[in-house]
Amino acid sequence: MGSLFAELARQASANARREVETYVREIPELGSLDVNSRARDETLEYAVWFRRRTLELAPDNGVLTDADLGYIASMGEARAGAGMSLDSRQRVLRVHTELMLREINEATEAQRGGDVDELMRVMSWFAPQGERGIGAYRQGFVTAMRRRLPYVEQVALLARSLLAGDPIAAELALLTGLEPAEYYEVTVILVPDCPLDDRDLESGIETLVRSHRVPVTWRPERGGRGGELIALVPGGARSGQVPTATATATATTVASATAAVPDLPAAPCAAGSEPAGSEPAGSEPAGSGLLRDFAQALGRHCAVGTAGAPASELAGALDRARRISRAAPLRRTSGRLRAHTLTDVFVELAVAEVPFVDDWLRSVARSLEAGPDLLLTLDAYYLHDMNRGATAEALTIHPRTLDYRLRRARELTDIDPGSTRGVRILSSVVTRSLSGAWR
Repeated sequence: MGSLFAELARQASANARREVETYVREIPELGSLDVNSRARDETLEYAVWFRRRTLELAPDNGVLTDADLGYIASMGEARAGAGMSLDSRQRVLRVHTELMLREINEATEAQRGGDVDELMRVMSWFAPQGERGIGAYRQGFVTAMRRRLPYVEQVALLARSLLAGDPIAAELALLTGLEPAEYYEVTVILVPDCPLDDRDLESGIETLVRSHRVPVTWRPERGGRGGELIALVPGGARSGQVPTATATATATTVASATAAVPDLPAAPCAAGSEPAGSEPAGSEPAGSGLLRDFAQALGRHCAVGTAGAPASELAGALDRARRISRAAPLRRTSGRLRAHTLTDVFVELAVAEVPFVDDWLRSVARSLEAGPDLLLTLDAYYLHDMNRGATAEALTIHPRTLDYRLRRARELTDIDPGSTRGVRILSSVVTRSLSGAWR
């Protein structure tokens, strides 16, 4: 064994202790190693073993054996079994890799540069075998999660991993049986008032996942009853592929899970909300079946935003979809519920960032409160491209009643709803009002 390897061998135990101490200091979930002597001894034993095994294999470029990889996997399995989070798991792998590289550098400096051939050999070994070791550790971690987590939580973990760009997503995709895609439509269903308890919500989401075969996760609102369902639907602009949904079975099963909730019936149509069937039919975007099933089962107003991106850029797509869902109007659940895109609410997104413009639009909305049902009427009017007959039919009123309401809106605001100026101003007033932004 050359001088560099000899130096690494002399420092193996001290370096292993430093690794354990770093875990305790930098990773809160491993702070218990300070008081749990058994867990600390196991972690230290593994750290020493890995360094010594490296020194046994690296000089002749040997490979980690199946037994070696099994031992590494067992450590990942033990960590996941103890409840370690994905974030902490990533930090463990990062700390371990950084320390191993630091130790090689320190040993090289201690030998005043050492033998370049030895340095090249250990570095050439470390990259491919380190990758195999990390893969085994992740596989063990996933194996434990399969036993520990219900299926719906596994899928939620996959969704969160994809959104975070975590490499474990590939393993979770195998675990859940959901094939990863190169491009996703990230859809956010905003639910200000969710009537389901945790058990019913989990049951309903699991039914959606098994029927629609897409990664889904629920994020509850802090301190409230609402939240948002986030779905990652394979397909979109680059792949053009959208999975088939079995909508009827999903809606039936989710609805049965919510039947016991006493306040489940849909909220009545009131001023500022649209009548049933007011949205014109159109082409359905990716994931429309899933969002319709979920929303119909809830029986609550919700808003939906969607944004597409390659798998490597999903965090940005989530941010856009979330912003869009908050700018979009809250709609009663119906068979025609659809997701909004940037092109639908780009004006409202911009208005939200300019307070004095938003305040002015709100003052216009207040002018319309004198009624009758003017926000509702204008909403239907613009949804039906200002077609009098279709609008009156959707509102179940006579066309002359519609004409009266449009005149009334013009009198109260001094803005003609049918003019270019009226469309620009009043359509934004309607959308901002129905989004709940002014509550």
